[in-house]
Amino acid sequence: MAFITLIFFTILLHSFSHALQTYIIQLHPQAMPLLLFDSKHHWHLSVLQKAVTDPSSRLLYSYHSAMEGFAAQLSESELDVMRKMQHVVAIRPDRVHQLQTTYSYKFLGLSPTDTDGAWAKSGFGRGSIVGVLDTGVWPESPSFDDRGMPPVPKRWKGVCQQGEDFNSGNCNRKLIGARFFSKGHRVASLSPSEDDVSEYLSPRDSHGHGTHTASTAVGSAVPMASVLGNGAGIARGMAPGAHIAIYKVCWFSGCYSSDILAAMDEAIRDGVDILSLSLGGFPIPLYDDSIAIGSFRAMEHKISVICAAGNNGPIANSVANVAPWVATIGASTLDRRFPAVIRIGNGKILYGESVYPGNSHEKQLEIVYLTGGDRGSNYCFKGSLPRNKVEGKMVVCDRGVNGRAEKGQIVKEAGGAAMILANTEINMEEDSIDAHVLPATLIGYSESVQLKSYINSTRRPMGRIIFGGTIIGRARGPSIAQFSSRGPSFMDPVIPKPDVIAPGVNIIAAWPQNLGPSGLPEDSRRVNFTIMSGTSMSCPHVGGIAALIRAAHPKWSPAAIKSALMTTADVVDHYGKPIMDGNKPAGILAMGAGHVNPERAIEPGLVYDITPDEYIMHLCTIGYTKSEIFTITHRNVSCHDIMKKNKGFSLNYPSISVVFKSRMISKMVKRRVTNVGEPKSVYTVKVVAPQGVKVRVKPRKLSFSRSNQNLTYRVWFILTKSSGSRSGKFSQGQLTWINLKDNRIKIQSPILITK
Repeated sequence: MAFITLIFFTILLHSFSHALQTYIIQLHPQAMPLLLFDSKHHWHLSVLQKAVTDPSSRLLYSYHSAMEGFAAQLSESELDVMRKMQHVVAIRPDRVHQLQTTYSYKFLGLSPTDTDGAWAKSGFGRGSIVGVLDTGVWPESPSFDDRGMPPVPKRWKGVCQQGEDFNSGNCNRKLIGARFFSKGHRVASLSPSEDDVSEYLSPRDSHGHGTHTASTAVGSAVPMASVLGNGAGIARGMAPGAHIAIYKVCWFSGCYSSDILAAMDEAIRDGVDILSLSLGGFPIPLYDDSIAIGSFRAMEHKISVICAAGNNGPIANSVANVAPWVATIGASTLDRRFPAVIRIGNGKILYGESVYPGNSHEKQLEIVYLTGGDRGSNYCFKGSLPRNKVEGKMVVCDRGVNGRAEKGQIVKEAGGAAMILANTEINMEEDSIDAHVLPATLIGYSESVQLKSYINSTRRPMGRIIFGGTIIGRARGPSIAQFSSRGPSFMDPVIPKPDVIAPGVNIIAAWPQNLGPSGLPEDSRRVNFTIMSGTSMSCPHVGGIAALIRAAHPKWSPAAIKSALMTTADVVDHYGKPIMDGNKPAGILAMGAGHVNPERAIEPGLVYDITPDEYIMHLCTIGYTKSEIFTITHRNVSCHDIMKKNKGFSLNYPSISVVFKSRMISKMVKRRVTNVGEPKSVYTVKVVAPQGVKVRVKPRKLSFSRSNQNLTYRVWFILTKSSGSRSGKFSQGQLTWINLKDNRIKIQSPILITK
């Protein structure tokens, strides 16, 4: 994180008396001596000259209309001089103001004023219905206001289910349906202690997670939104013109498969277009996976199913929700930061992040880090922090085991004045932050090592947190979130997962009024928005973007929509450099086809479509038995007969994966593309070959004469002598079809080779 520290260093220098900071100096509008100065600019320079020796190098702006005065850089001593001047009305430090809260829509290139952009082309998703399976909804949130929304689609068959503190009046033209499913949860979770948990027996959200994800997908525009003053601006979902239907399936003890399947069952009948599921865990076989089974049926009804990849990264083979008929979404970072650095007693500055609404100059405190014994003091477990050792001090808590925000509450209850949340080696520099209940900041692993070294070097370590507000555009993004689950999938090694990545770190979205922004029961603060991280946040981003595509192309299949998302994804960040995974360029098994780009996905040019029968053929090719396939698809098939009729079959997936088994030296795959662009269009191929593999494509040019025309091509992969040993190694490349008339239209397929 050293480069980030350098980026923000100048911003934070104002905390030291010898440094310069920008101030706005407001002057009395009638104070200028008319005979001495021919312009206000010269007058402002003369005023500034009384405090500094070179005023022209310090003056940033002269204000004439909005106010009388100027902006200039001053040191603390120069500021003192300026304060004593006769005609100075006020002096204000320059503050950072941001235009967006769910800033991710701007990061993804979506703009409400772009008349040729994805929002305009899709009518902001008008007419699409997104179903969200989660913890419910807080219907009074301003993100679900229905002003300007079209009427409920006539095809909608859902209901607004009544229950505890929830009735039909809670639904409107935005929130058009809400149901809850608790039977599986109730029979599996009855115990005296669990009965005491406060939970609404209705679609109402008592956890916040569902409200957050639903608003990320389709939230209405909400002005003046923020999290405790951070990230202030306008909040919007990805498809603000789309309708939302809520299916509450998650409760205090988790999300039960029986409830999930019941919800998917109802959702299919209700008439949703998109299902967004920010749930799931570790990978399991498709025939044991309720989400995979339910989503196959949804796909047959032309419903796109979008699922979170899981938060078990960076461990390989950890990706979940890997069925080829769902879109599996990993998590990426934004270029937004919430700097909250620690200035420790030896003068060093350690970079950290926080959305705690602290002042720029928090007072210096003694730092304490408790280790030893079996109480778990270093993790700040409940009851592990002796008041006589932490009262009034800044407590260091290692990440892990218990919740991040919970650690802060435990520090507060023990009398601690502030907290430093320190990443351990497993978290590295991952920076998921929380709305803590006391002044707190999160530091990366390298900063944690430096901090603990300093603590051990002195008898009375001291430090203070300096909060830097919200800063956008100064850091590289997107990059892979450390926690985002990685492939390959044990369940289906032929299909690289995740499919794409989307914003999932420090996402600001709607929050229920029954909870504080930290989500802790002890937190009495109330907000309409809070900050969360996870592939749970990435998933509804893509769910909303899928709704935009569906609104623009209502006849497209789920496979075509997923193809549009994948083949138009970005493989470089906003600096034009490779998307990074830690300190190395990201691979296919971390980012899939790349970072979702809604502006390109709305008009992809070509798509790779897939029929339900082709998915069944794929299950046969990867060795699923007749009974296993029936469990998933309810189709009674003979793989022997299917494969006999379809020799050399390969699933028409937008990405290409080839596994070279023992003694294999070549492999051919076939793909079929559908023209969804201009009726007459020609594409030529460009290949970046994986290391140790020769690639041949035939034909090398595709000429379409009409819309919706299908053309096929074949790709041969041949191992070269330099390919090396076969020990499960991966190499990757890319195959791209480029439109000859408009080379901005590129259909990209990542290539993964397993040797």
